[in-house]
Amino acid sequence: MNNIALGRYLPLDSCIHRLDPRAKIIALILMMVAIFLPAGWIGYALLGCAVLCLTVLAKLKMNFLWRSMKPMMFMLVFLLIINLFMLQNGTILFEIGSFPIYSDAVFQTLYITVRLMLMIILTTVLTATTKPLDLTLGIEHLLSPFKVIHLPAHEIAMMISIALRFIPTLIEETQRIMKAQASRGVDMEEGKLKEKIMSILSLIVPLFVSAFQHADDLANAMEARGYVPDRTRTRYKQLHMHIGDYVIFAICFLILGGLLVFLWI
Repeated sequence: MNNIALGRYLPLDSCIHRLDPRAKIIALILMMVAIFLPAGWIGYALLGCAVLCLTVLAKLKMNFLWRSMKPMMFMLVFLLIINLFMLQNGTILFEIGSFPIYSDAVFQTLYITVRLMLMIILTTVLTATTKPLDLTLGIEHLLSPFKVIHLPAHEIAMMISIALRFIPTLIEETQRIMKAQASRGVDMEEGKLKEKIMSILSLIVPLFVSAFQHADDLANAMEARGYVPDRTRTRYKQLHMHIGDYVIFAICFLILGGLLVFLWI
């Protein structure tokens, strides 16, 4: 469980760390839009190079990014199996037993895999280079224009911040419960399918109880400190845009615009 990297902040000294959180959030949204464009393999190759350059500028190691993708491997394998056996378009490449595997199924699976990998890497870069408090401030600033339609911008930003903050806490709690269950003879790796399901249930139930207890303690602590969500408050830390933030805007707009021109041509 300690190998999970998604949601963890790394206090490094890089130009990406020093960017304004609002710039990083908007850049992430622009890159997500670019990822979902049907740009073909050339477009995905360009996006992959851009994401690779971003990770190098953020000084993130490849094994850290790999650990962020490991929890998604089960879903990727599941999508691979479903697409290979359900999609029956294109030419038959080969057969597995009596099941033919079509070319469109392979290409569709590869498209989904590449998109998910790029999305996970970009999200990992955002959370690894942005402090949870700065991320909260950035989200609240970006949502503040919607206050005219009574959108609770501060409450939404606070919920996202708390969710990101408690990811490492829940991971540590899961590890503690697993060790406690193992000391009582529960084996989560060996045994039949029914035994594995029961061992997982023995982990999920106390984890939910612990999570609700943490939530109750946090609510009591915030109430004891006089926290009221809809009250007007000042900020000790003020966000300011710099030249680097506008440069990252320009780069992301150029990438998105280039892909749109490529599709139009």
